[in-house]
Amino acid sequence: MTSSEQAVTGERADILDFLAKHRYFLRHTAEGLTDEQANTRSTVSELTVGGLIKHVTAVEQRWAEFAQTGGEDVPEQTEFTPELLAQWQDQFRLTEGETLAGALAEYERVAAATDDLVRTLDLDTSYELPAAPWQPPGVFWTVRRVFLHITAETAQHAGHADIIREAIDGQKSMG
Repeated sequence: MTSSEQAVTGERADILDFLAKHRYFLRHTAEGLTDEQANTRSTVSELTVGGLIKHVTAVEQRWAEFAQTGGEDVPEQTEFTPELLAQWQDQFRLTEGETLAGALAEYERVAAATDDLVRTLDLDTSYELPAAPWQPPGVFWTVRRVFLHITAETAQHAGHADIIREAIDGQKSMG
């Protein structure tokens, strides 16, 4: 029996359920969209439904890696180059050759890997957060808090995607 087939109870089940709920809302928001619609800026924001899915995928993957390693492989960023800015902006839209289906498939892959970590990692392990201009040194997060942060990010961006989708064709995730 693999770890993903093992029965999960208690706190781990709660985390998995909470993550699944908010992932569902994000995926549901994208249902039925064409690639063009998924890449549509329907508000004054630069955000798109497809781009938000890409962003949430990248954020979840980075935080899941942090939960495993404590960020030991994270290079310190001392400057924000034009290349880094372009990479950052590209994660908020579907770029040439990318499709909504591809973004959703990658999201599912990353989500499954994260779920496996929720089932197996010690939730009480804590790591110091990487140095960042917005983060004072000496702040530690448990693996539990990392998973809760992934959930909060997903929920926040599912709400953003819902607003964008409603402006495209009136569909709402709820209501």
